[in-house]
Amino acid sequence: MSTFTLALGFGLVTSASLMFGAAGFTIQFGVTNIFNLAYGPVLTVGMYAAYVLNVDLGASIWVGLAGGAVAGALLSWFLNQCIFAPLVRRGVSLWAITIVTFSVALILSGILLAAAGTPTRIYTEPAYRSVSFLGMRLTTQQCAIIALSVMAMSALHALLRYTRLGKEMRATAANPELARTSGIQTARVTSIAWLISGLFCGAAGVTAAINLTAFDTTTGSTLLLVIVAAAVFGGVGQPYGAMLGAFVIGMATELAALVSPSLKDVIAFAILALMLLVRPNGLIPAPSGAGVGVS
Repeated sequence: MSTFTLALGFGLVTSASLMFGAAGFTIQFGVTNIFNLAYGPVLTVGMYAAYVLNVDLGASIWVGLAGGAVAGALLSWFLNQCIFAPLVRRGVSLWAITIVTFSVALILSGILLAAAGTPTRIYTEPAYRSVSFLGMRLTTQQCAIIALSVMAMSALHALLRYTRLGKEMRATAANPELARTSGIQTARVTSIAWLISGLFCGAAGVTAAINLTAFDTTTGSTLLLVIVAAAVFGGVGQPYGAMLGAFVIGMATELAALVSPSLKDVIAFAILALMLLVRPNGLIPAPSGAGVGVS
């Protein structure tokens, strides 16, 4: 078994985790146009929520994953209801709200540091059996993460394309005023978008922590850079673009690690820069006036 095929396997797992994060980030941005820099600390909150369930309460890591996803959803919803939505109603510019998200990120990071301290945390997990596939060797845990990511992306596709809520989200993203005058409760749709975004964010945090084997209070903020790179690569506001961007960035970073582990983040942003030079709006640019680009 070559190191190349091993790296491909690691790349699939990394891509699966990034898909959760990039899809969540781009759904929220597509509907609200708010570039949420507090997304990183929400990732970390999901990690710690899973840790409490898994280590402190003795639940399985999969229960921890569900709990981390719910924690991310509730925190995202709370931040929108208490901070971001009131600012939008008052007509504060999106640029100013982006600065507010950065301030919220600093506050959350400070709270996490005060509550959890600097030690790294590791989940309690049983020994997993290894399986071989096309020369790649993955644990059953890693296969489960890939499978969960595929199911989550399929569910997101079905939601956006086939449900009334998905149509309302697309309408709100394209033209909030027109959607409101057409009878769509845009405030409700926006709140649900924050919930879905937070759900994916929490899941991304926990799966990334499982993949990294250890985490601390800064892990989520570090991952945010790669998640944003994946979302921008695919086209911000484009869920399918985010999925594809996560796959490309995830595979490229793991393959770059064959040369040097320090190149992982470098290659992610190098690919992003090259893509934006060729296609400034990302791999799948949004239609004119559209947010969530699902037709």
